Amino acid sequence: MASFDVWNPIMNFVTILLLTFSLFLVITGAFTAYFGSGKSRKIGVGLLVGGLIVGILWGWYSGPGSTGIVLIDVIIQSIGVILAAIIGAAIAIGLFLLAIMKS
Repeated sequence: MASFDVWNPIMNFVTILLLTFSLFLVITGAFTAYFGSGKSRKIGVGLLVGGLIVGILWGWYSGPGSTGIVLIDVIIQSIGVILAAIIGAAIAIGLFLLAIMKS
């Protein structure tokens, strides 16, 4: 198994970018389609479908055997990186709010 290199522009960086993009399109599309009405509901369905298409096409393109990338490894590593970033940001925001509220 090759080491994980997020800055590999063709493989990992673009995979993380496109899969995150498609995931958030699906989430926001589902939210808009469920809670929206009329025109916004149609836009939500479009976002949902667009996110599914982008995610499925990139997963198909970069799947095992096509370019040597192991998509599951990239996704697992990406979750770890994103989780670490969220925890670090939450701690920093918490310290900031604590400092502001105490002053």
